[in-house]
Amino acid sequence: MSARVLVAGASGLSGGLAARLIWEHPELELTAVTSRSEAGKRLDEVHPRHHVPLELAELDLDGMEEVDAAIVAYPHGAAAPLVAELRGLGVVAVDLSADFRLRDLPSYERWYGPHGEPDLLEGVVYGLTELHRQEITSAELVANPGCYPTAALLALAPLAAAGLVGDVVISAASGVSGAGRGAFDFVDVAEGFGAYGTSGHRHYPEIVQGLAALGEHGAVSFTPHLLPIDQGLLASCFVTPTREVDPTELATLYEERYADERFVDVTRSPPNVRDVRETNRCHVHATLDTEGGRILAFAAIDNLWKGAAGQAVQNLNLMLGLDEGLGLR
Repeated sequence: MSARVLVAGASGLSGGLAARLIWEHPELELTAVTSRSEAGKRLDEVHPRHHVPLELAELDLDGMEEVDAAIVAYPHGAAAPLVAELRGLGVVAVDLSADFRLRDLPSYERWYGPHGEPDLLEGVVYGLTELHRQEITSAELVANPGCYPTAALLALAPLAAAGLVGDVVISAASGVSGAGRGAFDFVDVAEGFGAYGTSGHRHYPEIVQGLAALGEHGAVSFTPHLLPIDQGLLASCFVTPTREVDPTELATLYEERYADERFVDVTRSPPNVRDVRETNRCHVHATLDTEGGRILAFAAIDNLWKGAAGQAVQNLNLMLGLDEGLGLR
C-alpha cells in the first residue's frame, strides 16, 4: 500500500513543487494539500504548471484522513508547532523551514529568535542526503537543508573530509524564487545583480555547522547574491588549503566521493545553473587557482528542487524505505 502524504503549505513555491512530486510519485499517495492563505482554491489554480487537481484546505489534522508522512513547507517559527503535532500523531515529517536545521539552541535563537519546540531538536536528522544517508533511513523527523548550505556543503565536502579547508570564502547567487512566492516584483530584479545579507545571513551558521560535522573549523565567509532569474543557484567557494594539493589528487577526491551518488555529477568544467534546472541534480567542479594558491570549488543546483522540494522527497523516500530516487530526475 502506498504511503499517504500530507503537504502542508502547498501554496508556496517549495510546497507546490513538493505536492507535484508526491502527486506524480509511483509509490506515494498525496492525500491532502493545505494552505493558511488560499484555502478553497485548487492547487492547479495557484500553481497551474504543476497540474495537481486537489483543493487546498485549512489544516485540520483531526478532520483529515490518516496520513503516514508529511512535508511541512511553513516559514520558520510557524513550522515547529505543526511538526510537534504531527510527531505526536506518529507521522514522519520532513520540515522545509529552518526550525530544526541548527542543532545548537543558542545559535538558533541568535539568528531566528525563540524556538517553539526545542525538545524536538535532539532527535532531528539534518537532511543533506549525500552526507547523512544512513541516519535519514531511520529518522522520523528530518530538517531539510537550506538551498545555499546544500550547494556550499556539496561543493566543499570532499575537501573538508580530507582536512584540506584552511579557510573558505563562499560567494553564492540564487534566483528570486529562493525568497519565496511574491517576495519580489520583476522590475526589482530584472537586469540587475547584487549582494545582500552582507552583515550576516541565516544560512551562515548552517554552513559552519555542516563543515564542523565534517571536521573543519577554519574561518568561513559567506555572501549571497540575487540573480535576475527565477530558479537556480551557484555556489563559488574559494578555499585556502591546509597543504599543497596537485590536480590529480584534487580530481580523485571528488570523483571518489561522488562516484556512487546518483544526484551529484562531477563536471569537467565549472557548472551552469541552466544544466540542472527542473532536476534534483547537483553539478560540482573543483580546480586549482595556481596564481592565488587556492582551490576553487563550485556547485550548481535548482534551488526549488535539490535546494528544497526535490531533496525533501529524496529524504522522504529514504525515511519510508523506498529507493531514494523514486519520483525524481
